[in-house]
Amino acid sequence: MKPEKEYHGVIVPMITPFKEDNTIDGESVERIVGLLKNAGVYPFILGTTGEAPSISDEQKDRMVAETVRYAGADCPVYAGISSNCFEESVTMARKYYEMGVHVVVATLPAYYPMNNEQMLKYFNDLADQVPCPLIIYNMPATVKQSIPLEVLDQLSHHSNIVGTKDSERDMDRLDRSIELWKDRPDFVHLLGWAAQSACALKKGSDGIVPSTGNFVPELYQDLYLSNLEGKFERADELQRQTNDLSLLYQKDRILSQSIPALKSILAVMGICGTKVLPPMYRLHDEAVFQNNIKEELQKLEIIQLNE
Repeated sequence: MKPEKEYHGVIVPMITPFKEDNTIDGESVERIVGLLKNAGVYPFILGTTGEAPSISDEQKDRMVAETVRYAGADCPVYAGISSNCFEESVTMARKYYEMGVHVVVATLPAYYPMNNEQMLKYFNDLADQVPCPLIIYNMPATVKQSIPLEVLDQLSHHSNIVGTKDSERDMDRLDRSIELWKDRPDFVHLLGWAAQSACALKKGSDGIVPSTGNFVPELYQDLYLSNLEGKFERADELQRQTNDLSLLYQKDRILSQSIPALKSILAVMGICGTKVLPPMYRLHDEAVFQNNIKEELQKLEIIQLNE
């Protein structure tokens, strides 16, 4: 059995639940965090799935406060601090750490293209100034630039950079990443490409970051533990199940459509509402989608609907 590093396991990129006036829905935060804690997994807030670029500073603060409150001292909270303004990222990191966040997560800035030297300088400077462990988030689907592995490997030796969360869909990159860091006790590889969770964990990745974990966190925890215990057939079957569930809201949808669809699934389950912030909007066929989803979920004994 591979020994677990300090940062490991299933880290769910949590949706941000809103009320109709665009404020944080604290009751829904409590329900979601409770669902994650009961499954033994951890929340990652203010990331891509959490609509972080669209949320005001005031509401980000509220989201952090509510999540930390319901997570409690025994459940580490990961929080995104990505901004095109360096000082804003540093300010968020310092504030969130004081509020109880354990680890901060940052992408590249999304406006100006950067070369390797600039990437190194940016993340080294950020790691120097944030007061807690930093995970580097490679998300070329939204940032429009990939962080080369040679850059990440150089950054991995900074004492305050503890890992990377990689959402790039590239099998060769995945294999090379794991070879680089699987035996490093001070640096973790977390996979954001949920469809390859079982494969990555079997090869030596330290954790997974699946958005579908918002409504079936227990399946991903089972998948993670099955790999850890060498039960690879069980893990592969869970991978097939979770991939099918992911298709319910991701198939034939771009990211700005799949997140509203994910919230619609959570609404059907009685967990939160469907409010999203511009530039995202509710599904135009939301009622039809929810009726279809309810039928699909009722066929799956693994999901309990709150009637």
